[in-house]
Amino acid sequence: MKILFVIQGEGRGHFTQALSLKSMLERNGHEVAGVLVGKSPARQLPDFFTKKMDDVPVYSFESPNFLPTTKNKQAGIVVSILYNLLKIPAYLKSMYFISKKIRKTEADLVINFYELLTGLTYGLFCPKTPYICIAHQYLFLHPDFEFPKESRSELYLLLFFTKLTSLRASRLLALSFRPMSSLPDGKLVVVPPLLRREVLQTDASQGDYLHGYMVNSGFSEEVIDWHEKHPELPLHFFWDKKNAEKTTKVDDCLSFHTLDDELFLQYMAGCKGYATTAGFESVCEAMYLGKPVLMIPTHIEQACNAHDAALSGAGVIAGEFDLDKLLTFLPQYKPNLAFHNWALQSESVFMEEIYYSLLLQNNFDFAFNV
Repeated sequence: MKILFVIQGEGRGHFTQALSLKSMLERNGHEVAGVLVGKSPARQLPDFFTKKMDDVPVYSFESPNFLPTTKNKQAGIVVSILYNLLKIPAYLKSMYFISKKIRKTEADLVINFYELLTGLTYGLFCPKTPYICIAHQYLFLHPDFEFPKESRSELYLLLFFTKLTSLRASRLLALSFRPMSSLPDGKLVVVPPLLRREVLQTDASQGDYLHGYMVNSGFSEEVIDWHEKHPELPLHFFWDKKNAEKTTKVDDCLSFHTLDDELFLQYMAGCKGYATTAGFESVCEAMYLGKPVLMIPTHIEQACNAHDAALSGAGVIAGEFDLDKLLTFLPQYKPNLAFHNWALQSESVFMEEIYYSLLLQNNFDFAFNV
C-alpha cells in the first residue's frame, strides 16, 4: 500500500508523529510515497526530519499558521487571522499543489497530520483517494473531552478550525494521553500517542539538569532571566529559531539547541524535569520516560493540551518559563504507569485502524459503483 503524508509544519510534534508512523508502516510492508509539509516563511524544515525521511521525497507548500507577537512569544490571534486572509490566493495555489501531488503519487491513502489545507483541498477539489486524520486535536471533538476555562469564542474557533482540517475524512484518529471510548458512529477513534521506537527503547536516568523546548524563540528571554537568578542549575533548551547555530552556548550552564531528535531524546532521558510550550508529543515523551513537566501554553490549542495533560498527571501549568514552579513540583510527581502501558499498544492499534479505514472506503466504493 502506498501512502502520502500531509503534515502541519508548526513545532516538532507532527514531524515526530509522522516519523513514528512511517517506521510502523514500513515494518508492516507499506510504503510512504511522499510527504507534503505546510509551513510559513518564518519556519524551516528541521534537519532531523528530512534526514530520517531517507529517500522519501519531501515537498513544502505555503500554509496558514499562527504568527507570534513582536516578542516572538504568544501567538497573535487577531494578527494571524488578518495575515492569513491576505494570503488566500497563495493558499489556493497550495491546495491545487496538494491535489496534484495526491494524483501524481498514486497513493492508496492520504494521512493528514492536522494540516488545514488538506481538509480544504478535499472540500474544494474532492480527490478520490481516501484520507484519514491523525492528531491530538481531534480529541477536542469528543463529547467527554474536558476543556480549560478559556474564552468561549477562541474555543469555538479552535473547534471550527479542527473540523475544517478533516472535511470529508473517512476516519479521525484522536491521539490521547489515556484510553477513552470511541464515538458510536465509528468516525472518531481514540488511539495511543505515536511515540518513536527510539523513545520506547530508551532507558531513563536521573540527571542534575532541566530540559526544555520552546516553539517560539522569544521565550529564551524568560529562560535567560531565570538562569541569571539561578546560575548553578544546568539548563538545556531546544528552540525553533530560524538560522540559529546548532548550539548557542550562553555559558557553562545554559545552552540552546536547534531541533535534533536524537539529541533531544538524549537530554529528555537524563533530565530531572522538562519545561515546554505544551505541545502534545514532547509531553507524551516526558510522561513515558517518567519526567515531570512544566507546560507554558502559547495559544488556545496548547492550553487545551496542557489542561488534558495535567488531568493525566503530567505536571503543572504556568504562564511563563518560571522554572521555580517545576522545581517545587518535583517532589510531588508520580509517574503515570497506565500511560506507559497505553503507549505500548500504539503499533497494533494504528495498523488495525488504517486497514479498517481502507476496508470502509473500498466497501463504500463498491456499493456506490453497484
